[in-house]
Amino acid sequence: MSRAVALLFPGQGSQAAGMGKALAEQFPVAAQVFAEADAALGFALSRLCFEGPDDDLKLTANAQPAIVVTSIAALRVLEQETGVQPTYVAGHSLGEYSALVAAGVLTLADAVRVVRERGRLMQEAVPVGVGAMAALFNLSAEDVASVCAEAAQGEIVSPANINGGGQIVIAGHASAVRRAVAGAKARGAKRAVELAVSAPFHCALMRPAADGLAQALESIPIHAPTAQVIANVTAEVNADPQRVKDLLVQQVTAPVRWEESMLKLRGLGCTTAIEVGPGKVLAGLLKRIAPDVSCVSVSDPTTLAEARGALA
Repeated sequence: MSRAVALLFPGQGSQAAGMGKALAEQFPVAAQVFAEADAALGFALSRLCFEGPDDDLKLTANAQPAIVVTSIAALRVLEQETGVQPTYVAGHSLGEYSALVAAGVLTLADAVRVVRERGRLMQEAVPVGVGAMAALFNLSAEDVASVCAEAAQGEIVSPANINGGGQIVIAGHASAVRRAVAGAKARGAKRAVELAVSAPFHCALMRPAADGLAQALESIPIHAPTAQVIANVTAEVNADPQRVKDLLVQQVTAPVRWEESMLKLRGLGCTTAIEVGPGKVLAGLLKRIAPDVSCVSVSDPTTLAEARGALA
């Protein structure tokens, strides 16, 4: 394939009961992915993906492996049906694990086991109610940093997801996040809303989870990548397999630099991207960040046809 194609993988929040079910029913290669994940975890993650209930599926320790397995099931179907060989891969937060599986750096079994533990660690790092996250719209990165500095008052609040399209998510102590929301509105933010999340991801409060993840990753083998992986923490291609674990550990407390990652893709000459896995969040963000890069989303047999057309 002569042109550069990027595959993008969604993060937590994209889960929904029923995801992956049609793919697994129609394509044996997808069913095999779910069977492999069930065996690796020792319980029927596939049933949770296909049937829910949503309340169980959105628990962080379940949502993380569920999104990874659904994304890889969609990837295997896409590979089988189109022969796509990506030049670049990237994933939003949790999605970085799916991207690393896509590039052959991690096996699926290792990835689902690690992200289940990652989810548990992230959930337990901060007691429920102590932390919060909020989305701020149409403020510059400089303004958001300033708002957070003013709102901290001895607590933690900082940028967590620099998503692009005028959207920056902040995270930290709940009281500091609420002060930052008020400060953002006072500075003219178009919108500033607290998010319904179970923990304050990608901020310094996640340090215990980062330490635990480092231990969980210790015994996991890392393989040479077959595609160029853009890391969340640096917004750059990481060509060194020795850095993979450290970048994943840093990612737990560092902001997701998604806007810069997508601008990096465009700068590398990528004109075609495919979002692989549940939801369409990343395609929407890319349209706002780099409208000259085409992007379709693949999550079921229907959307597969759109991807086939995009790659034709």
